Amino acid sequence: MLAGLPSHPPQHLLHEPVALSRALVPGDFEADSHSVAQALIGATLLVDGIGGVIVETEAYDREDPASHAYTGPTARNAAMFGPPGRAYVYRSYGIHWCLNFVCCEAGHGAGVLIRALQPTQGLDVMRERRGLHEDRLLCSGPGKLGQALAITHAMNGHRLDRAPFQVLARRADVDVDIVAGPRVGISKAVDVPWRFGLKGSRYLSRRFPA
Repeated sequence: MLAGLPSHPPQHLLHEPVALSRALVPGDFEADSHSVAQALIGATLLVDGIGGVIVETEAYDREDPASHAYTGPTARNAAMFGPPGRAYVYRSYGIHWCLNFVCCEAGHGAGVLIRALQPTQGLDVMRERRGLHEDRLLCSGPGKLGQALAITHAMNGHRLDRAPFQVLARRADVDVDIVAGPRVGISKAVDVPWRFGLKGSRYLSRRFPA
């Protein structure tokens, strides 16, 4: 399973040697979505070697009216029903590709939206893809992240432990302080505090309520 959720103040996450982190495997994603969403804070996501530290996530479950899985499997959301440890990629507003990590047991229908990264690897490539220079804005939202990492629908259903993906667990010696709040843009249900972020990070898509 993924690492636990320490409550100590966050340590510096930049410039940590990637090789010292454990690569996540499908079994690491078998827990419920809100547990996985929290445990991914501080993990590293790379796509073809480009990416950084995950600083913001959102959890979705089949019992949640805001989830794509709520009405059951369709051609669009089939990847969300597993097996766990796969990518679920969908287009938002007909423009941006958004990346989700499938979790829970196969057939359940749950996932974690990767909302924001702290860029650490391949910043020049991300700047070119995004057409801007400011690091804070490269991956500060799921659509921005999808563009910066060149996410496409061809990655839908792809295993997260195989190229082009590399997902590395938060290092055991790195503690994080996680904050929670309502998800963004939810209109189909009374929302739950299933958006999670790294407290104090300047790379979040938006601030959390006080």
